[in-house]
Order: sequence, then structure tokens, then C-alpha cells
Amino acid sequence: MSASQPAAHPRFAEALTDLGLTEVIDRVRSFPDATRTAAQAAEAIGCELGEIVKSLIFAADGVPVLILMDGASRVDMELVRRELGAEKVTRANADVVRETTGYAIGGVPPFGHRTKTRVLADRGLLDHAVVWAAAGTPHTVFPMDPKSLISHAGGTLVDVRETPAP
Repeated sequence: MSASQPAAHPRFAEALTDLGLTEVIDRVRSFPDATRTAAQAAEAIGCELGEIVKSLIFAADGVPVLILMDGASRVDMELVRRELGAEKVTRANADVVRETTGYAIGGVPPFGHRTKTRVLADRGLLDHAVVWAAAGTPHTVFPMDPKSLISHAGGTLVDVRETPAP
């Protein structure tokens, strides 16, 4: 990690400490260029796109919900709607994301948020031994095995990824 680049966001580092995951703080990697998108993060880390965890905020009938999705996949909003029994699911705007999580889009970690939010984790994350997620800034990421990540996020395993067109 470069001395000129920040480590994990302080709120996220505090969450790691509270969860007894202080060893993860030492594994946070910082990059001079943004890792705001899954493709940018995969390129910087040198891993497959599917090994990146996207932490995405949606609104189900106006209530924020966090979806953890692998970087190579897209969220199927109809599957999310059915999973939650909601009438309408939409992508949350930047203000709602920051208000809900305390982080900016592109740096939202899977846990350590400002508010308690329902978490759905797509089963596809379990296809990897290790996944990489944002550490609270658009320049920082951390590795973790997906089962632990989902557990610490309080996630429910679901199938909500879009099926590619034939």
C-alpha cells in the first residue's frame, strides 16, 4: 500500500475492529487510480471480474436494501422484487446510497454501514475461493472468503443475478 494513498475508510476500519477482523485491515490494498467500478478493481488487483463484490443499494418500495453481486453479473430487479415481496424495486440514487451506508458509490463496502440495512447476497459469490470488496473508498479494496463476507454482512443467500441472453 502506498503511503500517499489512504487505507480503509475510518468507519469501515472501525467495523472490522468491532467484528474482530483486525487482520483484514492489514490486507486492505490501496490504488492510486480509482477502483470505483468492478472492471477497474479487477484490473488493478489482477483478478477475474467475477471475484469482485459489488455492494449495490436498491430501494424496495422505497426501503433501502443492499445487494452483494459478483462483478461479472447484473442484478435482475424482478428477481429481487419477488425475493422481497415488493411492489417496486429501483436503483437508489447517490444521495440515498450515502445516507444509507455512509459511503459514496464506488466505495461502498459490504458491511460497516451507517444504518442497518437488509442484505441479499447472490449465490454466485460462492463460486470463488476469495472475493474482493471495497473498503469504504473508491481507491481501496480487501480480500475475504465469500462465506465470511456474506456472514459479516448479515446477508441472505439468494439467486438474483440476471440470466444472460442465449
